Amino acid sequence: MKEQHTKKNAIPISSAPEQTEDRKKPEKAAQTFVKPPKDWILLGIFFRYLIPYWKLVFLSLIAIPFAVGATLMQPWLIIRIVDDYVMVSNLEGLYQMAFLLAATVVIGYIGDAIYTYALQKAGLMGISDMRKELFAHVMQLPRIFYDHNPVGVILTRLTSDMEALGESMAVGVLSILTDIVKTLALFILLLYISWKLTLVILLLLPVIYVISNFLRSKLRYYYNQTREALADSTGFLQECLNGVKTVQLYAAETKVIRRYKEKTREFLKAQTRSNFYDASLFSIIEGITSISLGLMIWYGSGQILAGFITIGILIGFINTLNRIFIPIRQFTQQISAIQRALAALEHIHRLFQEPPEDTVESVSTAHQETLREFQELRFNNVYFRYSSQGPDILKGVTFQIKKGDRLALVGTTGSGKSTIVRILTKNYTNYQGSITINGVELSDIPRAQLDQLIAMMQQDVYLFNESIAFNIGLHRPGIGKKEVQAAAEYVYAHSFIEQLPGDYDFPILDNGKNLSAGQAQLVSFARAIAGSNEMIILDEATSSVDSVTENLIQKATEKVFQEKTVIAIAHRLSTIQHSDLILVMQEGKIAERGTHQELINTQGLYANLLKSLETEGE
Repeated sequence: MKEQHTKKNAIPISSAPEQTEDRKKPEKAAQTFVKPPKDWILLGIFFRYLIPYWKLVFLSLIAIPFAVGATLMQPWLIIRIVDDYVMVSNLEGLYQMAFLLAATVVIGYIGDAIYTYALQKAGLMGISDMRKELFAHVMQLPRIFYDHNPVGVILTRLTSDMEALGESMAVGVLSILTDIVKTLALFILLLYISWKLTLVILLLLPVIYVISNFLRSKLRYYYNQTREALADSTGFLQECLNGVKTVQLYAAETKVIRRYKEKTREFLKAQTRSNFYDASLFSIIEGITSISLGLMIWYGSGQILAGFITIGILIGFINTLNRIFIPIRQFTQQISAIQRALAALEHIHRLFQEPPEDTVESVSTAHQETLREFQELRFNNVYFRYSSQGPDILKGVTFQIKKGDRLALVGTTGSGKSTIVRILTKNYTNYQGSITINGVELSDIPRAQLDQLIAMMQQDVYLFNESIAFNIGLHRPGIGKKEVQAAAEYVYAHSFIEQLPGDYDFPILDNGKNLSAGQAQLVSFARAIAGSNEMIILDEATSSVDSVTENLIQKATEKVFQEKTVIAIAHRLSTIQHSDLILVMQEGKIAERGTHQELINTQGLYANLLKSLETEGE
């Protein structure tokens, strides 16, 4: 998402920002409509992943001439056996010809086996690489992407769509090449055996083409519908399982089950329709095959009686024709596989098209030195809205903090406190105005560089199903066991961790269900401290924490306030009182600013908020 900021509209830090009517409104990053790519483009995306496995592909290509050559030899040998040996009762050399025919069958099977094995192995390895690359890409998508896309849908792209691609592409689609070569070669052989009989078959090809093309478009449409319906139902299922306790608490099981049945019914409809066209395609081709063989027997018998062809030629022609219809029948099945693969590839391609979080890969050499350690943060006339049609959430926000400062953001719900933090941590980037760290514009700072300067302790804690040590360190560079323990001791979490079985190797289950809420909060706090970041952002709500743990968190917070640069969305009076600067937010603006005592003396909005906090404390 392209960032929007301007420095020419910046106003002095000391002055109070005023909103102007002619101010250019911030715009959401343009969302371009991506036209569905052509089929050959989608196939090209897949074949790109086969390049590292070119040796396997080359081996499969070498096997094609053997498989095709053996297939072509068999009808010719059948003609020779029937006309030159069987019909004239000449048993001399018959056994040698029969052995030669058997040898071509064996060679053909070996060629097909090598071709299929090598190409399918290359295909599966390519799909494995694509899956890994897609997962890495998803991990780099901006956080705002996850605000608008259910996790269940993304999970479907990484699992079900990849599975469909593997089943269809690696097994069915890659065998098309040898089927096409065999069909063309056998068709040439038909012309060589009898061009008159071949002309009869040509009359049926337009019918096959029209029917196949019509059913192919239908299959593609309904396979797309199937993938969409599956993703929708999977997304809903994931949400229900995550919130199953809430569903049960409010006795909403019946409604949730009904909605899931509706979504499953939509998937069933799309799947049934695609199955109908798939079965129709296969049945029609089977019928055409039978009709063609019947025509050949009828027309060929007349040609034999008229003396134009021999019985051996008719048998060889029918054998060759039947061999042609084998890949044609397979191709009709592969049409279904192709459409299934293309539908999955189209959804995967769309996910790949989502721009990653940072378009900036690195900062300049001069900026690297500037950003080595935190010195100053400036918000200069910052405006922000979540969508181009929505209202401004931030309206001319301007403030400055220096290294070691302690800033508290206070205000009612929806006043803009969390939005400031989300912009600063690059959850959202489409702001207008200027935000600089050490004089470098926020949009020019890569995520990796920003994460070295700023850490955040979130109110909503997420813990992985791993050890406590992993959840604190997250395998970040420079954070070993020593640093993990030091961070735990810093936030007073070490005392409860060492009492657990295995202490820092204690496995956390199901997002911390085997820890208390307070213990999970302390682990999250230790995670923010472990990186030795110079600025800490705290969302310090502790409504679900017991009094003992809250006291530990408060002690850790006071320590952080003494040693770090801190921005706190403050909920405690003690935190607010220790702040060097307090910003009172109201409707996206800074309504008041100053120290605790200065704001108390003005007897304004801050004083009223403080009274409400004291009332809640009672």
